[in-house]
Amino acid sequence: MSNIIGQLFRLTTFGESHGVAVGGVIDGCPSRVAIDIDAIRCDLRRRRGDGMERVTSRHEPDDVEWLSGIIDDQTLGTPIAFMVYNRDAHSDDYQQYRDIFRPGHSDYTWQQRYGIRDWRGGGRSAARETLSRVVAGAIAKQVLSQRGICVTAELDTISNTLTNDTVGGTVRCVVTGAPVGLGEPIFGKMQSQLAAAMLSIPSVTGFEFGEGFHAAAMFGSEYIDRWNSDFTTQTNHCGGLQGGLTNGMPVTFRVAFHPVVTIPQPLPCVDKEGHEHVVEPKGRHDRSHVQRAVVVVEAMAALVMVDNLLMANKY
Repeated sequence: MSNIIGQLFRLTTFGESHGVAVGGVIDGCPSRVAIDIDAIRCDLRRRRGDGMERVTSRHEPDDVEWLSGIIDDQTLGTPIAFMVYNRDAHSDDYQQYRDIFRPGHSDYTWQQRYGIRDWRGGGRSAARETLSRVVAGAIAKQVLSQRGICVTAELDTISNTLTNDTVGGTVRCVVTGAPVGLGEPIFGKMQSQLAAAMLSIPSVTGFEFGEGFHAAAMFGSEYIDRWNSDFTTQTNHCGGLQGGLTNGMPVTFRVAFHPVVTIPQPLPCVDKEGHEHVVEPKGRHDRSHVQRAVVVVEAMAALVMVDNLLMANKY
């Protein structure tokens, strides 16, 4: 099972949604980076959905326990290990799913692949795992800020939630200040790395950069980004990426999320023999998870950008 992202700036995540804790180990973070712990807490509150409507009723304090790699609010250059205890897990709500497979979830595929699965809230396939990414992403954003690079995401589109249904939506992300030449041509293109990072987020179904699918309907004369004398471009249809490398313009992309698949109505499931069961969903589930995913998109983009900054020796 792959639990690591990055080549030089590497994050390994661990833990299950209803296990003892979730956490991670960051390897390759430069030394003497000033760490704003409050900024990390802020991002965790965004992921938790504080003040947002239609999000989970699971109330986790999300207090980070720092195990290594930081002293006096500065990085040591050694592995940064952290963990967050799960304080508000209600595993009994998921007993009914122990021997049946829910539609749209990874229950069946994980069981077939590994011969065992954590039925308590989805285990590692649950969105709780993204907490580790947000902590590491918050550190990555602080590393990037030292080089004038900023990663910002926002809610792009979302549908109106019905009383007995769920919705999805899209998130838009912009990276400003990236130097020219980050990424790798051919198989290591920046857009490929960003796409892989975004598609690793639970519920993501699509990724597009720049004009994305709209570019297919444009004429070449409309699409090309004409140069200015300082090598900026007059437009940014390519989303700041040319030949798989950053070109100095803002890197722009969008990420699509499917609706929450645990819907607030009787759920048709099947057991190991293929017999159908209709169950009343228990547990605490979002009606819409896109708002909480905004900070996860930021975190994954920051991890990719820091890794490429180090690989290009531009830190």
